[in-house]
Amino acid sequence: MARPTPELIYALRQTAQNLQHGAPYQWGHMGGCNCGNLAQQLTKLNKQQIHQYAMQRHGDWNEQAEDYCSTSEMPIDLLINEMLNAGLVLEDIKHLERLDDRQVLLRFPLEQRYLKHNVRQDVIAYMNAWADLLEEELLEKITLPSMEALEMA
Repeated sequence: MARPTPELIYALRQTAQNLQHGAPYQWGHMGGCNCGNLAQQLTKLNKQQIHQYAMQRHGDWNEQAEDYCSTSEMPIDLLINEMLNAGLVLEDIKHLERLDDRQVLLRFPLEQRYLKHNVRQDVIAYMNAWADLLEEELLEKITLPSMEALEMA
């Protein structure tokens, strides 16, 4: 599971909001699918640029993650590297494309856990649930000083 970073949490929420407000969505397009929309937010590249980079190698996002090489100078690997630097791990890319991360799905009531990977509203719900999960994990790691410590300072 991803490292909970403010950048990633913001990107997930902003991507969900963009999709909610009509951002182009096309599951079969590398720049306009689930991962493509998040990649747009994290990298500031547009969907055409992302698609062009991805088409320089074969496969969908799952295969791109499998073939990822951290030392490659291929544009898609540089793009994936930016996504990883924001807190993602390669498995997150695979899960996002299929909306199937167990930890995220457990946040939904049982009857709502069967999300369709290519349905805009399901992608929005998944991204928001994932952002909530990561935010909770991040907040658990934050320790504020006690009042006594502040008064002694």
